[in-house]
Amino acid sequence: MNMEQFAQDGQDIKIIEKLITKVQDMLTPGEKIDYIAVQKKPAVTILPDSITISNKRIFMCEFTKLGLATDFEIFGWQDIKDIAFKEEIFGSKVTVIPFTGENLSIDYIPKVQARKLYQYIKAALENYKKAELAAEKEKIVIAPTVAKEVVIERPESNIPVQPAVTAPAPSAPQSYGSAQPTPPAPIQAQQPIGSTPTVPPVSVAPIVPPVAAKEEEEDEITLKLKKLKTLFDKQLITQEEYESKKREVLSSL
Repeated sequence: MNMEQFAQDGQDIKIIEKLITKVQDMLTPGEKIDYIAVQKKPAVTILPDSITISNKRIFMCEFTKLGLATDFEIFGWQDIKDIAFKEEIFGSKVTVIPFTGENLSIDYIPKVQARKLYQYIKAALENYKKAELAAEKEKIVIAPTVAKEVVIERPESNIPVQPAVTAPAPSAPQSYGSAQPTPPAPIQAQQPIGSTPTVPPVSVAPIVPPVAAKEEEEDEITLKLKKLKTLFDKQLITQEEYESKKREVLSSL
């Protein structure tokens, strides 16, 4: 690294070399030193304080114990609220104002160095704010996906539909050979447009008149077949149900 580029405004080159040696060990990947301002008191100071700025941070350095120790206060640009400086008779007083904690100041900074330091820090803070704002705008917030119920609306119709009357469930049929196919649901009858809706018939147990001697002689199979025929004629069961039950009754012969 060229040390002389940091000594163009009257900085002591020996102090610059010591500072760079210490600061370089603390630099992160992609970080580089931009400017170094060195304190210059009226009296001779062997190890003056200094302010070093990089493209990412600011290092406020104080040599202590005759140069055997070095105290650093380091801030990232996101931690600094503002920078201020005040020109005095001998140099300037530069103050770093963080968001939290006390303000930190170094006095007797040469005026030329203080002005450049102020420009560098102001520009760095402005660039950081712009980058932060741009990153905020580019954020894409993905809302959690909510499953929506799909409702299919059927077209309205003025045609009243007669409710289907379901026949009493027959007893479970016995299995003969291959399984019988499941019959489709009964077809609902529709009333003509404009007609008065009919009330579905109520299933009432029929009144059985005295049975003649001839009917008493009819066997159980004949009665079942007649009952099935009656249900079919009244459209209480479909053609498929009628044929299926008929085959079941006949198979018991």
